[in-house]
Amino acid sequence: MQYFLFRRTIGFVLTLLAVSVIVFAVMNILPGDPALTILGLDSTEDARAALRLELGLDAPVASRYLEWMSGAVHGDFGQSYAWSVPVGELIAERLPLTLSLALSGMLFTMILGLVMGVLAAADHRRFGDWGVMFVSQLGIALPAFWLSILLVLLFAVKLRWLPPGGFPGWDEPLAAMRALVLPTIALGLVQSAVLARVTRSAALEIMRQDFVRTARAAGLGRSRILWRHVLPNALVPIVTIIGMQFAALVTGTIIIENVFYLPGLGRLTFQAIANRDLFTVQALVLMFAAIVIAGNFVVDVAYLLIDPRLKGRMR
Repeated sequence: MQYFLFRRTIGFVLTLLAVSVIVFAVMNILPGDPALTILGLDSTEDARAALRLELGLDAPVASRYLEWMSGAVHGDFGQSYAWSVPVGELIAERLPLTLSLALSGMLFTMILGLVMGVLAAADHRRFGDWGVMFVSQLGIALPAFWLSILLVLLFAVKLRWLPPGGFPGWDEPLAAMRALVLPTIALGLVQSAVLARVTRSAALEIMRQDFVRTARAAGLGRSRILWRHVLPNALVPIVTIIGMQFAALVTGTIIIENVFYLPGLGRLTFQAIANRDLFTVQALVLMFAAIVIAGNFVVDVAYLLIDPRLKGRMR
C-alpha cells in the first residue's frame, strides 16, 4: 500500500511538472510576443519594451520558468496585469466557489446517476429500463449552456423559485446555496446521464454472477441484493468514470459560471483571456490541471479501498 501511494505521488508530481512545462511553453516560448499580446497591435515598441522589463519578459526563458515554478510552489504566481494584484490572491478568492460548484455537481451526478443506473438494471428490458435509457440519451445530447438557459427560464423567470444568477457571498449561507442550485443541476445533469448508463452496464454484469443467484435463492429481498451486493461489486468501473467526470465537471465550471455570472475560477478565466492577462491565464490553466490530476490520484487510491484484491495488480 505504501509503495503504491509512493508511486502514485511521484506520478502526480511528474505529471504536474510536465503540464507546467507545456503551459509555460505555450504562453512564453511559442512564436509571438507576450508583451504584444497584452498591449495589443496598436501599442508602440517603447511601451512593449517597458512592459517586458516590468514583467521580467526580457530574462532568459529557463530562468523565467524556474522563477515561476519556485513562486508557484509557495502560491506566488506573479502579478496580474489586468487587476494589479497578485494572481495568487485572485485564485484564492475565487477557488472556494468553483470547488463548491464542482463538488456539489459531483454529488448530484453520483446520486442521480447511481439511482437511475441501478433502477434501470433492476428493470432490465422493461419500461423502467427503457425510460432511463431514453432520458439519459436525451441528457447526453443536451449542451450544458442551453440546458442552463432552459433552467433559468423555467425556475427563475417563470416559477421564480430560484435566482437567475449572481452570487451573494458566503456570508449568507442560505442565499449562497440557493444561488448554486441551478448551476449544480446544469453542471451535473449531463454527467449523471453518462453515469447512469455506465452503472446500468456494470450492474447487469454483476447480476449475472453466481453469488447474486445464490442470494436470490436464499430469499434476500430485491432492494437488498441491488444495494448491498450488486452495487458494491460494480463500483470499480463506476469509480473510473466518476474520476473522468470530475475532470469534466471542474472544466465545465468555466461555461456554467459565465452563464450564471458566478465569480469563480471559470469566470476569472474568461475575464483574464479578454483582458490579455497571460500570467493569470497561465496560473489558472495550471490550477485546473492540478485539480484534475489530484482527482485522478484520489480515484486510484479509492480502487484499493473498494477492492483490496487490486493491490497485487497495482504494484
